[in-house]
Parts: sequence; structure tokens; C-alpha cells
Amino acid sequence: MADMGTFRSAVTEWAAAGATGIPAQDLFDRESVHTAVLLEGPSDAAAVDAMAARHGRDLAAEGVCVLPMGGAMSVGRFAALLGPSGLDLRLMGLCDEREQGFYVRALRRADAAPRDLFVCAADLEDELIRALGVPVVTQLVEAEGESRQLQTFLQQPAQQGRLAQQQLRRFLGTKSGRKIHYGRVLVDALAPHHVPAPLEGLFAAL
Repeated sequence: MADMGTFRSAVTEWAAAGATGIPAQDLFDRESVHTAVLLEGPSDAAAVDAMAARHGRDLAAEGVCVLPMGGAMSVGRFAALLGPSGLDLRLMGLCDEREQGFYVRALRRADAAPRDLFVCAADLEDELIRALGVPVVTQLVEAEGESRQLQTFLQQPAQQGRLAQQQLRRFLGTKSGRKIHYGRVLVDALAPHHVPAPLEGLFAAL
């Protein structure tokens, strides 16, 4: 089985060094990695990992590297390092609609297939909230012990007049680590036939 955590860390360091580092290449030579899923951040990775667990899949054992890049602006660098001109992995992606252009251009420059890109309307949290519904997500927040924090947030002047779905989405991003935590919580609560299309499409293609 590939030590995917070590490989992921090496790739991230390699990208930060401007492709001058050798460790990621050395690791790739030793490990069976064939696919990289390029994600904007750790909350997306948490949701993908939770979905894999729901399906009983061990993506690392399958040779799939789930790779949060620290922002969509990094996709060009990672695609160049990991695609046909680099390690020659199959590149896949899950991104927000507003970042789709960055991904498409990066994949094309790397001679990768944009058909393996799955796009969320606003972001993955928004997709999950719409799939579950506002009442269910509110109940999940309360079950996680954050009822008071949510009510305090909803009373803020900036939240008045916003749709409930927009308020919940904003709430998830107001505290460090909250989006990562709820990425798992919301995925775990999904009914089998209500998985957001981008997430379902990604797993169907893996």
C-alpha cells in the first residue's frame, strides 16, 4: 500500500519549491500512485475522504492521492508536476464554479482531460447544504453542540435578509477548522440518493 500521506506531503513541498525537489519523484518510483484528485482545500478533502468511507473504499490503497492544494490558484503548478509532463498521473478535480476556468486552463496546459473535472455551483458546502436541506443541517449543527454559536451568528446584522442556506454556508466558514469538521458531518448525513452531483460524479469516475 502506498504511504499516501508521505507522498502528498512530498508533492506539496515539491510544488512549493517550484519543481526543484526530488523526493516526490523518488517516492513515486517506489509507490503505486496512478491518480491525483486536485482539491482546493482541506474541507473538500475531508468530504471526499468521508464519501470514500461511505463507499467502503480505501483510496490510498487504490493508488488515488486526494490532494488539497491550498487554493485554486495553485492548480497550474500541481497539474504540471503531476500530469503528463511530470509524474504522468491521471488528473481529476473538484472545484467551485468560480474557479472552473483556472482548472480547465491548467488541465489543458498539462494535456489532461477536463472531462475529469467536477464543478460545484458555489462550493461543496453549498452543494451539501442543498442536498440535505436547511432543517437537517441546522439539526446537525445543534447535534454538534453549536446551537448557541449558530443563533449568535444569525443575529448579526450582516446576516439579516440572507437566505437560510446562505447563512448556514457562511456560518461553516467563520471558525478555523469548522468547514473541515462539517465536511465529514454533512457527508455522513447524506441519504444514498441525495449525494450532490459533483461528488457523485467524481466517485463514479474514480
